[in-house]
Amino acid sequence: MPAPIRLPTYFISHGGGPWPWMERELGDQYRVLRTFLQDLPGTLPDAPKAILVITGHWETETLRISAGERPGMIYDYYNFPPHTYEVSYPAPGDPTLASRISTLLEQSGFNAQLDPERGFDHGTFVPLSVMYPEAKVPVVMLSMLNHRDPATHMALGQALAPLRDEGVLIIGSGLSYHNLRLMNQAGAEPSRQFDDWLQDTLTQQDTNTRMERLQHWSQAPGARIAHAEEDHLVPLFVAAGAAEEDRGECVHHEPDFFGHITVSSFRFG
Repeated sequence: MPAPIRLPTYFISHGGGPWPWMERELGDQYRVLRTFLQDLPGTLPDAPKAILVITGHWETETLRISAGERPGMIYDYYNFPPHTYEVSYPAPGDPTLASRISTLLEQSGFNAQLDPERGFDHGTFVPLSVMYPEAKVPVVMLSMLNHRDPATHMALGQALAPLRDEGVLIIGSGLSYHNLRLMNQAGAEPSRQFDDWLQDTLTQQDTNTRMERLQHWSQAPGARIAHAEEDHLVPLFVAAGAAEEDRGECVHHEPDFFGHITVSSFRFG
């Protein structure tokens, strides 16, 4: 029997709102991100059997795992065109994978609950609709813990690492810069500073140094301007934990997102 092909893990900057359905309004503003996401499946060493998304839009007191067979839609964005509240991403869930995730987490000391009612939020269905528009690959979501502790979420990723050898693609979906009040010239330099720190931390450092730096991310240049609230950064901690010894690679980089902001996405393995 051939050895299993280990899949990489990703931290993806998923963009703003329902952008894939707003080409008329946005023009080619999302051209770079769209191209990256469209091309991503073709860069994998094997087609995934399922996808696990840790989304920056699901935060709970105790861990929850989506466990429904047919997840619905959660339109968790505001003041967008009416048609964006009618989009559908009909990918199946995977209750068996959800149970497997629960077992792995419990073996590592985490308490996790299965949630058969949880639907796809836009941190999940937006990037996946571009990556896998046929919506045939099963998708399971895992919530973040609302205390947002980096070390805990990296340990959570480590607990999930065996899934990489079981055909599961692990994606942390957030944004490397997420300050909606400073998506302008005022955010340009802080976003660049924080991105420079991310590039060095994730692509140049050994695993121990990477984990140490991520635990103290808020001390990085521009950090608390880039993330006044770190909900969109926490998925990175999980993806980096699941990476184990694999060094990161920047696979999507935009120095002029919204005209001024620097954002990036990273692959481990």
